[in-house]
Amino acid sequence: MAKTVLVINSGSSSIKYQLVDLETGEGLASGLVEKIGEPTDGHYKHEYNGEKHELEEPIHDHEQGLKRVLGFFEQYGPKLSEAGIVAVGHRVVQGGYIFPKPALVTDKTINQVKDLAVLAPLHNGPEAKGAEVMRQLLPDVPQVFVFDSSFFFQLPAEASTYALNKDIAEQYHIRRYGAHGTSHEYVGSVVPDIIGKPAEGLKQIVLHIGNGASASAQISGKPIDTSMGLTPLEGLMMGGRTGDIDPAAVFHLIRNAHMSVDELDTLFNKRSGLTGMCGHADMREVHKLVAAGDKDAKLALDVYVHRIIKYVGDFTAQMGGVDVITFTAGVGENDEIVRKMVCDRLAPFGVKLDEEKNNTRSKQPRVISTPDSSVVIAVVPTNEELAIARKSATIAAEGKDSYGNEFTR
Repeated sequence: MAKTVLVINSGSSSIKYQLVDLETGEGLASGLVEKIGEPTDGHYKHEYNGEKHELEEPIHDHEQGLKRVLGFFEQYGPKLSEAGIVAVGHRVVQGGYIFPKPALVTDKTINQVKDLAVLAPLHNGPEAKGAEVMRQLLPDVPQVFVFDSSFFFQLPAEASTYALNKDIAEQYHIRRYGAHGTSHEYVGSVVPDIIGKPAEGLKQIVLHIGNGASASAQISGKPIDTSMGLTPLEGLMMGGRTGDIDPAAVFHLIRNAHMSVDELDTLFNKRSGLTGMCGHADMREVHKLVAAGDKDAKLALDVYVHRIIKYVGDFTAQMGGVDVITFTAGVGENDEIVRKMVCDRLAPFGVKLDEEKNNTRSKQPRVISTPDSSVVIAVVPTNEELAIARKSATIAAEGKDSYGNEFTR
């Protein structure tokens, strides 16, 4: 019998899920629950064996949504009781100073994840709730938290530390935690085989760019630096986030626009970035506006690429060079225009893009630079679900985590 892991990604008003086959790495079934707790009808989508099943109904809370999801598996397949499920893996954005590694879901770890919501208010609460509900619905299956911040817990102190008053930083646990760590770790781990170079000593930059965007510098698979910080707000420009901005902009808006903390939070995290500059978070729409001569969209695109180049230069200097730059996530995997703009800016340093390979759409990992390029340019589809599934299966097999928590039925 195949061994599988059900991977759950709970958001404030949505749930994404995928049943992963550990042997093949394939997603056997996947789905989405949207508009949880909203006044309009919610939406379910369950895909299995080439068939898509959809339903609209009011979804009051995560418990109702997840019960319906388990019903879809029973009704449309594959039945979890026959699918060899060994664990449920829950993606959590922020493990903070508590979780450098994955953890079993227990009463204690659920409360700890909730407490860490002060560092990720949009994410940790719903993620803890999703785990709490699934633990009740599938009590005989080990549940595991896998943290996006764990990979970057390994950052050198010089990269993880802010130049903030030491006592304040320690008291309130203010440091650079990073995010998208599961994606950066996965992509960084498969790149050596794709480009045919040993992992040892390999200097790479991974660009995880989509609606959320981040960059990482890695040597021998270990993180040296990343663009996101205490929260996912720091770093690259994103769909709705500002990315790097002078903190004094906060003081300025409080004093002169009389904005509240909540208003500033919404402004910086949801109403800025591509959305704030040209009205669209979707890069495809931005490209349409640019083609139509929209100056705001053109400026937004230029700022987006400028920020990427800035981090590429920063990380290259820190590592003393770079062997490979890899694009991943929504924009990175699918947007040949952004990839070309980035590589054109790097052309003076010997980066050479193979135009035909760059313009060819593929779901397979591939090299898109020419053989004589000074840096290998690659595109690697991320697979956070597979990474979460593997980590969850390992802990489930051991029956305990590194914090002393044990799974009991």
